[in-house]
Amino acid sequence: MSVSVRPATIALATLGALTTGLLVYAAYFDHKRRTDPEFRKNLKREARRIAKAAKEEAEAKGANQKRKIRALVTEAQEEGYPTNVEEKEAYFMNEVGRGEVLCQNEKTHVDAALCFFNALKVYPQPGDLITIYDKTVPKPVLDIVAEMVAFDGSIPVGGFGGPSGSDAGGSTGAVDD
Repeated sequence: MSVSVRPATIALATLGALTTGLLVYAAYFDHKRRTDPEFRKNLKREARRIAKAAKEEAEAKGANQKRKIRALVTEAQEEGYPTNVEEKEAYFMNEVGRGEVLCQNEKTHVDAALCFFNALKVYPQPGDLITIYDKTVPKPVLDIVAEMVAFDGSIPVGGFGGPSGSDAGGSTGAVDD
């Protein structure tokens, strides 16, 4: 008489053994964590080390992205922008279209932001376009566009009491005297 064991029984027994082993290890780990002060210290040290490494990595990534943004803005400025009204309109439509397509993929957010920035550079009223971007462009892309605008500095963002508004008022007063 031979006893045959079905494969389902073998799989169930293996799964039961693995589950039991996992539960025993969890109980051992919990006991060790509760009773051994040196083990707790090592766990805390390891958690701090991991948090520090993650923070450093995030800072490096942010600095890397800022360098990339500055390089892209500088390159776009060197290439120049159209000056003819029809060329500006076509350029604007092309850049906004490309930006909308690129912002769908998280990996191309910087490229999408560059397209929106380029469109902003040729738009006659950038403040109005920024308001539209605020409502339609995803937040991560909009943040990158804001960094680009801040780095560029030549885009008038609107009437928030900037230097051009205060200079005009001061000049008018000086002429009246």
